[in-house]
Formats: sequence, structure tokens, C-alpha cells
Amino acid sequence: MTTILLSSDFIYLAGCFDMQYKRILLIDDDEDDQELFQLALGELNNNIDCTVMAGAREALVYLKSEPKATDLIFLDLNMPIMTGQQFLAEIKHQPAIRGIPIIILSTTLGPPSVSDEESLGAMQFFTKPGNFHELKKILQNILD
Repeated sequence: MTTILLSSDFIYLAGCFDMQYKRILLIDDDEDDQELFQLALGELNNNIDCTVMAGAREALVYLKSEPKATDLIFLDLNMPIMTGQQFLAEIKHQPAIRGIPIIILSTTLGPPSVSDEESLGAMQFFTKPGNFHELKKILQNILD
């Protein structure tokens, strides 16, 4: 059974994260967000390998060349060259990597965007939190 918990900061689908993730790929063009994500992840679990890519296109190339190197993807939507939505549409057509769970972590707001991403294969959507503590709570809910 999946439970949906709503708060002002994020949507959480309880029961969706029952595996151990050891290799995470963060796709985000914002260097500050990359650093905060890695710091939060490091405080929660030092045994997770986190690869960071600043662009969706380079991430897609990486995933195609190393399909077993990633257990979970965190994806920003608002990126130049290839957007997160374009990445989701493209990965859906790649049999070797389309099964990798994808979680959107973006500043994008609004239900239409969330349902679009879910229809393209994103497992869950989180609005980027405004502080480090909230980011840690989001990551902890996913990784526990």
C-alpha cells in the first residue's frame, strides 16, 4: 500500500523506497544545490557514492555508457540545453536504464508539472526545500 503524505514542503509516497541505494546520480546545474545535496547526503550516510552531473544531456550519455552504475537519480527540471522533462522523455526509450528510479528535486511548483513528470516515469516529486535541515529530512525519508 502506498500512502501519500502532503506538507507545505514536499510530497512523500510512503512505501516506495524499500531498497538500499548505494549509487546515486544527482543531475542539477546549480553548484550551490549540488554542494548542499552532497553535504546532506554525507551527513546521513557516508557509504553512498554520489555522482554529480551539471547537465541532463551529459548524464544521459553517462547512464548509457554505465547502465549499472546508478541505483537512484535525483533530477532538477530547470536546466539549460536539455531540461529535466526532456531527460525523462528520453530515458523512457532506453531499455537498459529506464528502470532506474527517478526523483525530481526542483524549484518547479504546481500540480500540472508533478503529474506530467509522473506520467513520464518520475517516481516522486519534491520541491527544493529552503533550508539544509529540510533537505536532510527529505533524503532521510528516501534512504531509510
